[in-house]
Amino acid sequence: MVSLPENAVLLSFEGPDPYSMVGGLGTRVSELSAALAEADIKTTLIFVGDPNRPPISQPHDKLEYRRWCQWISTYYPNSVYEGEIAKMNDYTASVPSFVAEDVVAAAAARRESVLVLAEDWQTAPSVIALDAILRERGLREHVIMVWNANNTFGFHTIDWSGLQNAARITTVSRYMKYELQAHGVDALVIPNGIPERLLEGAEKKLVRVALKGFERRRPLFVKIARFDEDKRWLQVVDAFANVVSHHPEATLVMRGGREEYGAVVLEHAGKRGLYVADLTVESRDPSDVLEAIASAPGSIVHVRSFIPEAALLALYHTADAVLANSGREPFGLVGLEVMAVGGLAVTGSTGEDYVEPFRNGLVCDTAEPRELTHLLEHLLADHDRAMEIAASGEATARRYTWPLVLDIMSRKLADLSAESPESVAP
Repeated sequence: MVSLPENAVLLSFEGPDPYSMVGGLGTRVSELSAALAEADIKTTLIFVGDPNRPPISQPHDKLEYRRWCQWISTYYPNSVYEGEIAKMNDYTASVPSFVAEDVVAAAAARRESVLVLAEDWQTAPSVIALDAILRERGLREHVIMVWNANNTFGFHTIDWSGLQNAARITTVSRYMKYELQAHGVDALVIPNGIPERLLEGAEKKLVRVALKGFERRRPLFVKIARFDEDKRWLQVVDAFANVVSHHPEATLVMRGGREEYGAVVLEHAGKRGLYVADLTVESRDPSDVLEAIASAPGSIVHVRSFIPEAALLALYHTADAVLANSGREPFGLVGLEVMAVGGLAVTGSTGEDYVEPFRNGLVCDTAEPRELTHLLEHLLADHDRAMEIAASGEATARRYTWPLVLDIMSRKLADLSAESPESVAP
């Protein structure tokens, strides 16, 4: 593998705390920072963390968490994106000087370099400010600066000219590369990854719990996503209602977020004659959570509480299909996680570069319920074919582990490390 710098700093709003883990970005930076540390790179993850946790913690001897904006988060205890602008302003005002002084200057004194990898729109001003500080202090040559686009959120706020002068821009899929081109940005594509532990599969004990619990509630479908129109929840509800008409014991396990659109989804389910059981589980024990979900009444089990990763992976493995059928998906990390544990993913057709229709997954191209219904009925009618698709999905997932993605990253950034900072500007 081409070497990455000896030090890395990840800048992100989301992070590993439940307070900070809203979507795929939280998973990405948590697992990426861990993978960098495992690769013997001294890594610092700076994120907007839980105000009730220590400001600094060290989960690995090469990994340090820095929880930022905690004094503001105290006033916004529900999630990382509450008070977003105040947090962003504080982050921009204080993070660049910390990185320059505490990380880059120290690394330069050891004759080492630093990879700074910033994620999404909230960190763009910090990148521009950090670049200016490093130039002023004669430290810029010690840093490879990268800003990565995981989504199009906040694109209208970004100073694209300033950002391109400050950093090399990357993104996670060809779809997102196209989105960036609309803003005059030509980005490198470096895919998301998954931790190698997922390839070990779901815990057998938990799979047995899930299989027993849902034995008489088949077919079983799972959808985990924000309540957002882009996630095509209404398509799922309509297609599931169509499946129920032929399979009365069919069950849909779903978990959304706190978004207002959730009320629209639940109302639509009622109109389709589907009984929705709201479920909150106090226990964090994966077995307890699975048993509670399986014993909840209703065709749709709407889980309002946290689902531990181990329980979620068991559901992914046990379900007949996991519905990640987004209309607009920058990468589609859920689909890859499902594949890794031997589940069958139904994805959309935007950023999921890794999916081959009817070979390693199913792809829903439109928002039409009849298309998704057809895909699910096709799946249920041919169990052997479904197993072949799932097996092919597992093989695909093995090509996207974080060590392999880090190799892609190092090779794509290798030529850039020899460039002067000015040469990356358009």
